Amino acid sequence: MAFKTIAQLFDLRNETAIVSGGSVGIGKSIVDRLSEAGAAVVIADIDIEHGEQTKKEFVDKGRKVEFISTDVSNPDDIEKAVDFSIQKYGSLDILVNNAGIFPITPALDITESAWKRVMDINLKGTFFFSQKAANKMIEKGKSGKIINIASIDAFHPTGNLAHYDASKGGVVMMTRSLALEWGKYGINVNAIAPGGILTPGATQSSAEMIKASAMKAEQITEVGKAFTARIPLGHQGDPDEIATVALFLASGAARYITGETIIADGGYLLS
Repeated sequence: MAFKTIAQLFDLRNETAIVSGGSVGIGKSIVDRLSEAGAAVVIADIDIEHGEQTKKEFVDKGRKVEFISTDVSNPDDIEKAVDFSIQKYGSLDILVNNAGIFPITPALDITESAWKRVMDINLKGTFFFSQKAANKMIEKGKSGKIINIASIDAFHPTGNLAHYDASKGGVVMMTRSLALEWGKYGINVNAIAPGGILTPGATQSSAEMIKASAMKAEQITEVGKAFTARIPLGHQGDPDEIATVALFLASGAARYITGETIIADGGYLLS
């Protein structure tokens, strides 16, 4: 393989990416980094308002970014998003499965419908998006990168998130399985397991904790402080600290890495 400079390895100007759940939080930061590196990026998100706003924000910066309304629990929507990307830009080279939900619910109170919803979005959606993308990559005879956003909850459980924890554990093992099967096609499949990241979703979950329990806002704050105190690097993460890992995995610098889950948690699991 010909030697490439660092600038060449991270040059994505000839690449097209889809980022599910790319309108806010970690997903938005990933869209930012990939498009900054030159990739054409399609935001596939169920949130139309924020999706259109995020698209405009990046287009105004001169980036190649599109938006398509997508419910990742619906395979038909997934197929439309993949087809849209190829019709718009001619190829699909990078897929980031970022869309996910984490409704805080005690295990004794999780209903069948609540369990199914978490699995449909977090696990089923990740699988079928990966499958549709891989099929198109293989059809065109192109290598590709699939990046799944998992969670440290795949390795260490969090109370009141049994369905979420199970879904993210599934994402980690599915990542390894797909990497094993699709390596022969030149498709790298990897995952990122974020720790505590300060996102709108995390803020919403804190509000849900207050609403669903007898805990007061001050108590929730203390829980957050205790969590942060366990992080060796001393702070919770910023979405960009996950986005830069995604950029690495999407780049030529990670061409010999597949089936791996990179834990980005500030060292939390070490404690």
